[in-house]
Amino acid sequence: MKKQLITPLIIFGLLVVLLVVGLIKAKYIRDVPSPLIGKSTPTFNLPTVEDTQKTFNSEELKGQVSLVNVWASWCVSCRAEHEVLNYAAKKKGIRIYSVNYKDDLNDARQWLKSRGDPYVKSAFDSNGRLGIDWGVYGVPETFVIDQQGKIRYKFTGPIYINDLENIIIPCINSLKAGKEAQCEKK
Repeated sequence: MKKQLITPLIIFGLLVVLLVVGLIKAKYIRDVPSPLIGKSTPTFNLPTVEDTQKTFNSEELKGQVSLVNVWASWCVSCRAEHEVLNYAAKKKGIRIYSVNYKDDLNDARQWLKSRGDPYVKSAFDSNGRLGIDWGVYGVPETFVIDQQGKIRYKFTGPIYINDLENIIIPCINSLKAGKEAQCEKK
């Protein structure tokens, strides 16, 4: 009887160890570097969420420092960060653009109507092609773009207020000052 009980306990123990190791490694997903850092944003020209007769293109990201946030209405983590993005746009004056990723257009519009719209413009990436071009692992992801339209930093996962204050804003300020951005996690 004891032998019959020991084998399942050993298997269960090994599964717990694998789960813990996986969770520890998942914690560092934000640290996965992007090969696009220092390169121009991938070229795109997509319809906007607001009006599919209008477009949003990569050239519009040039001339000022801005963020590009990749999100979807079905994304639970996007809900957590949306309030922070509203705050960043309204209280901190940060220019935020967005890519609505693999979403239903009506759901995306309803999301922005009910939760607020912090975005200057939102590209509608219905098939996820732009997300692939940008190297998106999953939503949400946010990119800091410099005045020349180059990607200077990629933030994977939801942005919380401490991330905004300690990582994103210092990176933006550094770029606005014309310095090489020190966009490192602290």
